[in-house]
Amino acid sequence: MAIIDPVDREEAERRGLAPVLDSFADLGDPEAIFPRILAHAPGYAEALWGAMDRASGEGGVDPSLKEIVRIQLARTAQDPYFSGLRSRRAVAAGLTEERIDAGSGVVSDDPRFTPAEEWALRYAYLMYRRPEEVDHSFYEEGKEHFTEAQIMELGGMIAIHYGMQVFMRTLQ
Repeated sequence: MAIIDPVDREEAERRGLAPVLDSFADLGDPEAIFPRILAHAPGYAEALWGAMDRASGEGGVDPSLKEIVRIQLARTAQDPYFSGLRSRRAVAAGLTEERIDAGSGVVSDDPRFTPAEEWALRYAYLMYRRPEEVDHSFYEEGKEHFTEAQIMELGGMIAIHYGMQVFMRTLQ
């Protein structure tokens, strides 16, 4: 049982969160557990999910790559909830469980990933496991593959998702 119980769906909808709840069907959670827990603070629920959703689905970085990063982060955070969700858009674009699993492992010289994808996956890995390695030279390497805007997009996405996944894990 969760430490903080989800608000029932009707109450969450009364609090103006129907669009947020509906968006979770696209991630494979028709029960919308995460936004129903956040519905205790509706303004935060809307803002946090808006930021997480935009970070995953908008911008100049391939959404399938961001989906792999998101799942890698959820596994790092040991969060079974977000680890089990899948973006239907990424799956429809051809993202496979094999590629997701590979992205959560050692990606160096893995032929399934381009050098740009390897860098992005290392970025997510290093940010929480060895942040001292995310230094000037690391970002210079990233600029060989991504624009500065895309690097900020990835960094923001990593920070938002990992933080919320750790939070969800604490709520069990």
